[in-house]
Amino acid sequence: MRSFTTADLNKQVGEVTDAAQRAPVVITRRRKPRFVLMSLEHYEALRGPSDPRRAFTLDTMPDDLRDGLLQAAEAYEQEHGGDD
Repeated sequence: MRSFTTADLNKQVGEVTDAAQRAPVVITRRRKPRFVLMSLEHYEALRGPSDPRRAFTLDTMPDDLRDGLLQAAEAYEQEHGGDD
């Protein structure tokens, strides 16, 4: 894996990002590896396929999902009278 310093990143951003487009590169600070710079395509391949199916409880789900779910449940109850 190719390596650049943080100074290289500041001075030669074009060269560093071109290298990162081809393959991930290590960015060092004070001679120690600190960061990895890679293309979005490399990152997404590393992450693997995302699975949109996720389980939540009302306490753990994002607010917008919870609010939408509660509104849908309330609308259903009003339409159907809450009787099963």
